[in-house]
Amino acid sequence: MLVIDSTYPAKDFNARNGEAVRQLVVHYTAAPFASSLRTLTQLGVSAHYLLPDPREASYRNAGYDELRVFQLVDERQRAWHAGASHWAGRDNVNSRSIGIEIVNLARDEGGVLTFPAYDLEQIAVLITLIRDICARHPQIGARDIVGHADVAFWRKSDPGPRLPWHDLFEAGIGAWFDEEVKNAYVRRFRLGLPQEVEVERAFQRYGYAPAKNRQAFEQRVRAFQMHFRPADYRGQLDIETCAILYALNEKYTSAGE
Repeated sequence: MLVIDSTYPAKDFNARNGEAVRQLVVHYTAAPFASSLRTLTQLGVSAHYLLPDPREASYRNAGYDELRVFQLVDERQRAWHAGASHWAGRDNVNSRSIGIEIVNLARDEGGVLTFPAYDLEQIAVLITLIRDICARHPQIGARDIVGHADVAFWRKSDPGPRLPWHDLFEAGIGAWFDEEVKNAYVRRFRLGLPQEVEVERAFQRYGYAPAKNRQAFEQRVRAFQMHFRPADYRGQLDIETCAILYALNEKYTSAGE
Protein backbone atom coordinates (compact mmCIF):
# COMPACT_ATOMS: atom_id res chain seq x y z
CA MET A 1 0.00 0.00 0.00
CA LEU A 2 1.31 3.43 -0.96
CA VAL A 3 0.93 6.06 1.76
CA ILE A 4 1.72 9.59 0.55
CA ASP A 5 2.35 12.24 3.20
CA SER A 6 2.43 15.93 2.21
CA THR A 7 3.18 17.27 5.69
CA TYR A 8 6.55 18.79 4.77
CA PRO A 9 6.46 20.88 1.58
CA ALA A 10 9.80 22.07 0.22
CA LYS A 11 10.37 25.80 -0.07
CA ASP A 12 12.77 25.62 -3.03
CA PHE A 13 11.30 24.79 -6.44
CA ASN A 14 10.10 26.65 -9.51
CA ALA A 15 7.98 26.29 -12.64
CA ARG A 16 8.65 23.79 -15.41
CA ASN A 17 7.84 26.47 -18.01
CA GLY A 18 5.80 24.18 -20.17
CA GLU A 19 8.21 21.23 -20.15
CA ALA A 20 6.52 17.82 -20.03
CA VAL A 21 7.85 15.21 -17.61
CA ARG A 22 10.10 12.83 -19.56
CA GLN A 23 12.46 11.32 -16.99
CA LEU A 24 12.40 9.89 -13.49
CA VAL A 25 15.62 10.18 -11.50
CA VAL A 26 16.40 8.02 -8.46
CA HIS A 27 18.81 9.28 -5.76
CA TYR A 28 20.10 8.24 -2.37
CA THR A 29 20.30 10.78 0.43
CA ALA A 30 23.58 9.62 2.04
CA ALA A 31 22.05 10.94 5.27
CA PRO A 32 19.41 9.90 7.82
CA PHE A 33 15.75 10.75 7.40
CA ALA A 34 15.68 13.75 9.74
CA SER A 35 18.62 15.59 8.18
CA SER A 36 17.55 14.58 4.66
CA LEU A 37 14.10 16.03 5.26
CA ARG A 38 15.60 19.29 6.48
CA THR A 39 17.99 19.51 3.53
CA LEU A 40 15.31 18.79 0.96
CA THR A 41 12.79 21.23 2.40
CA GLN A 42 14.91 24.11 3.74
CA LEU A 43 18.41 24.25 2.26
CA GLY A 44 18.20 25.16 -1.42
CA VAL A 45 17.64 21.71 -2.90
CA SER A 46 14.50 19.62 -3.18
CA ALA A 47 12.95 16.50 -4.65
CA HIS A 48 9.43 15.50 -5.43
CA TYR A 49 9.50 12.50 -3.11
CA LEU A 50 11.47 11.30 -0.09
CA LEU A 51 11.34 7.58 0.71
CA PRO A 52 12.58 6.78 4.25
CA ASP A 53 14.30 3.65 5.52
CA PRO A 54 11.91 2.01 8.02
CA ARG A 55 14.89 0.68 10.03
CA GLU A 56 16.67 4.01 10.37
CA ALA A 57 16.69 5.53 13.85
CA SER A 58 15.67 9.11 13.05
CA TYR A 59 12.61 7.87 11.15
CA ARG A 60 11.50 5.69 14.04
CA ASN A 61 12.25 8.49 16.50
CA ALA A 62 9.98 10.79 14.49
CA GLY A 63 7.11 8.54 15.57
CA TYR A 64 6.32 6.74 12.32
CA ASP A 65 5.30 3.11 12.59
CA GLU A 66 4.65 2.53 8.89
CA LEU A 67 6.67 3.28 5.80
CA ARG A 68 5.24 6.28 4.01
CA VAL A 69 6.45 8.43 1.11
CA PHE A 70 6.79 12.15 1.70
CA GLN A 71 5.79 14.34 -1.21
CA LEU A 72 7.85 17.51 -0.94
CA VAL A 73 7.14 19.12 -4.33
CA ASP A 74 4.10 18.82 -6.57
CA GLU A 75 4.87 16.87 -9.74
CA ARG A 76 3.71 19.85 -11.81
CA GLN A 77 6.59 21.89 -10.41
CA ARG A 78 10.33 21.72 -11.08
CA ALA A 79 12.22 20.33 -8.09
CA TRP A 80 15.94 21.01 -7.65
CA HIS A 81 17.33 17.49 -7.42
CA ALA A 82 19.50 16.68 -10.46
CA GLY A 83 21.66 19.80 -10.73
CA ALA A 84 24.04 19.94 -13.68
CA SER A 85 22.83 16.98 -15.71
CA HIS A 86 22.23 15.55 -19.16
CA TRP A 87 20.08 12.81 -20.64
CA ALA A 88 18.94 11.90 -24.14
CA GLY A 89 20.67 14.80 -25.83
CA ARG A 90 19.53 17.53 -23.48
CA ASP A 91 20.89 19.30 -20.40
CA ASN A 92 18.85 20.56 -17.43
CA VAL A 93 17.13 17.32 -16.48
CA ASN A 94 15.30 19.05 -13.60
CA SER A 95 12.96 20.80 -16.01
CA ARG A 96 11.49 17.56 -17.33
CA SER A 97 11.96 15.04 -14.53
CA ILE A 98 10.57 13.77 -11.26
CA GLY A 99 13.11 13.14 -8.50
CA ILE A 100 12.88 10.44 -5.83
CA GLU A 101 15.30 10.55 -2.89
CA ILE A 102 15.73 7.28 -1.00
CA VAL A 103 17.17 7.34 2.52
CA ASN A 104 20.34 5.26 2.35
CA LEU A 105 23.47 5.86 4.39
CA ALA A 106 26.06 5.59 1.63
CA ARG A 107 29.39 7.00 2.79
CA ASP A 108 32.44 8.58 1.20
CA GLU A 109 35.43 8.10 3.47
CA GLY A 110 38.47 9.66 1.86
CA GLY A 111 37.28 8.76 -1.59
CA VAL A 112 36.35 5.19 -0.60
CA LEU A 113 32.62 4.75 -1.15
CA THR A 114 30.51 2.37 0.90
CA PHE A 115 27.06 1.41 -0.38
CA PRO A 116 24.69 -0.22 2.14
CA ALA A 117 21.89 -2.43 0.90
CA TYR A 118 18.42 -0.96 0.51
CA ASP A 119 15.65 -2.22 2.76
CA LEU A 120 13.35 -4.70 1.01
CA GLU A 121 10.28 -2.76 2.09
CA GLN A 122 11.83 0.38 0.63
CA ILE A 123 12.19 -1.33 -2.73
CA ALA A 124 8.62 -2.63 -2.65
CA VAL A 125 7.31 0.88 -1.93
CA LEU A 126 9.63 2.35 -4.57
CA ILE A 127 8.16 0.01 -7.18
CA THR A 128 4.64 1.02 -6.22
CA LEU A 129 5.55 4.71 -6.27
CA ILE A 130 7.19 4.55 -9.69
CA ARG A 131 4.24 2.64 -11.12
CA ASP A 132 1.96 5.33 -9.73
CA ILE A 133 4.07 8.12 -11.26
CA CYS A 134 4.34 6.41 -14.64
CA ALA A 135 0.58 5.91 -14.78
CA ARG A 136 0.27 9.71 -14.64
CA HIS A 137 3.18 10.29 -16.99
CA PRO A 138 3.08 7.53 -19.62
CA GLN A 139 5.58 9.44 -21.75
CA ILE A 140 8.36 8.32 -19.36
CA GLY A 141 10.04 5.55 -21.34
CA ALA A 142 11.87 2.53 -19.96
CA ARG A 143 15.33 4.02 -20.50
CA ASP A 144 14.20 7.32 -18.96
CA ILE A 145 14.01 5.77 -15.49
CA VAL A 146 17.57 6.48 -14.41
CA GLY A 147 19.88 7.09 -11.51
CA HIS A 148 21.45 10.41 -10.60
CA ALA A 149 24.79 8.93 -11.64
CA ASP A 150 23.42 8.20 -15.11
CA VAL A 151 22.53 11.85 -15.72
CA ALA A 152 25.53 13.33 -13.85
CA PHE A 153 28.23 10.66 -14.02
CA TRP A 154 31.07 13.19 -13.71
CA ARG A 155 30.08 14.08 -10.15
CA LYS A 156 27.56 11.61 -8.69
CA SER A 157 27.34 7.95 -7.63
CA ASP A 158 23.75 7.64 -6.44
CA PRO A 159 21.71 5.53 -6.16
CA GLY A 160 24.79 3.28 -6.20
CA PRO A 161 25.25 -0.37 -7.16
CA ARG A 162 22.98 -1.76 -4.42
CA LEU A 163 19.74 -0.49 -5.94
CA PRO A 164 18.29 -3.65 -7.52
CA TRP A 165 17.59 -2.29 -11.01
CA HIS A 166 16.99 -5.78 -12.38
CA ASP A 167 14.30 -6.39 -9.75
CA LEU A 168 12.66 -3.13 -10.80
CA PHE A 169 12.76 -4.27 -14.42
CA GLU A 170 11.18 -7.59 -13.45
CA ALA A 171 8.41 -5.53 -11.86
CA GLY A 172 7.87 -3.68 -15.14
CA ILE A 173 9.99 -0.62 -14.34
CA GLY A 174 12.92 0.68 -16.34
CA ALA A 175 15.21 -0.90 -18.91
CA TRP A 176 17.29 -4.06 -18.95
CA PHE A 177 19.11 -6.00 -21.62
CA ASP A 178 18.20 -9.36 -23.10
CA GLU A 179 20.70 -11.96 -21.91
CA GLU A 180 20.86 -13.85 -25.20
CA VAL A 181 21.53 -10.66 -27.15
CA LYS A 182 24.20 -9.65 -24.66
CA ASN A 183 25.86 -13.05 -24.97
CA ALA A 184 25.91 -12.73 -28.75
CA TYR A 185 27.76 -9.43 -28.41
CA VAL A 186 30.14 -11.00 -25.88
CA ARG A 187 31.10 -13.62 -28.47
CA ARG A 188 31.54 -10.90 -31.08
CA PHE A 189 33.63 -8.64 -28.87
CA ARG A 190 35.96 -11.47 -27.82
CA LEU A 191 37.46 -10.91 -31.25
CA GLY A 192 38.06 -7.28 -30.34
CA LEU A 193 36.17 -4.38 -28.80
CA PRO A 194 34.76 -1.69 -31.08
CA GLN A 195 36.85 1.41 -31.59
CA GLU A 196 36.42 3.86 -28.73
CA VAL A 197 34.80 6.44 -31.00
CA GLU A 198 32.08 3.88 -31.76
CA VAL A 199 31.60 3.13 -28.07
CA GLU A 200 31.33 6.86 -27.44
CA ARG A 201 28.52 7.08 -29.97
CA ALA A 202 26.83 4.06 -28.39
CA PHE A 203 26.81 5.66 -24.94
CA GLN A 204 25.37 8.87 -26.34
CA ARG A 205 22.80 6.93 -28.35
CA TYR A 206 21.53 5.31 -25.18
CA GLY A 207 21.21 8.69 -23.45
CA TYR A 208 24.46 9.49 -21.67
CA ALA A 209 26.27 12.79 -22.00
CA PRO A 210 29.43 12.94 -24.10
CA ALA A 211 32.69 12.22 -22.30
CA LYS A 212 34.97 15.24 -22.50
CA ASN A 213 38.17 13.42 -21.50
CA ARG A 214 39.57 10.07 -20.37
CA GLN A 215 38.50 10.57 -16.76
CA ALA A 216 34.94 11.36 -17.82
CA PHE A 217 34.87 8.29 -20.07
CA GLU A 218 35.81 6.08 -17.13
CA GLN A 219 33.32 7.83 -14.83
CA ARG A 220 30.56 7.18 -17.34
CA VAL A 221 31.53 3.53 -17.68
CA ARG A 222 31.44 3.27 -13.88
CA ALA A 223 27.97 4.84 -13.69
CA PHE A 224 26.73 2.50 -16.40
CA GLN A 225 28.19 -0.51 -14.59
CA MET A 226 26.60 0.48 -11.28
CA HIS A 227 23.25 0.45 -13.07
CA PHE A 228 23.60 -2.57 -15.36
CA ARG A 229 26.57 -4.62 -14.10
CA PRO A 230 26.85 -3.88 -10.36
CA ALA A 231 29.11 -6.84 -9.59
CA ASP A 232 32.07 -4.89 -11.00
CA TYR A 233 31.97 -1.10 -11.33
CA ARG A 234 35.64 -0.19 -11.57
CA GLY A 235 35.02 1.94 -14.65
CA GLN A 236 37.01 -0.24 -17.03
CA LEU A 237 35.41 -0.85 -20.41
CA ASP A 238 35.49 -4.61 -20.78
CA ILE A 239 33.78 -7.10 -23.07
CA GLU A 240 30.71 -7.64 -20.89
CA THR A 241 30.11 -3.93 -20.27
CA CYS A 242 30.36 -3.16 -23.97
CA ALA A 243 28.08 -6.09 -24.81
CA ILE A 244 25.44 -4.86 -22.36
CA LEU A 245 25.57 -1.36 -23.85
CA TYR A 246 25.11 -2.63 -27.39
CA ALA A 247 22.34 -5.02 -26.31
CA LEU A 248 20.49 -2.15 -24.65
CA ASN A 249 20.76 -0.02 -27.76
CA GLU A 250 19.52 -2.86 -29.92
CA LYS A 251 16.51 -3.28 -27.66
CA TYR A 252 15.59 0.32 -26.91
CA THR A 253 16.97 2.66 -29.55
CA SER A 254 16.47 0.79 -32.82
CA ALA A 255 20.10 1.63 -33.50
CA GLY A 256 22.03 -1.33 -32.19
CA GLU A 257 25.18 -2.34 -33.98
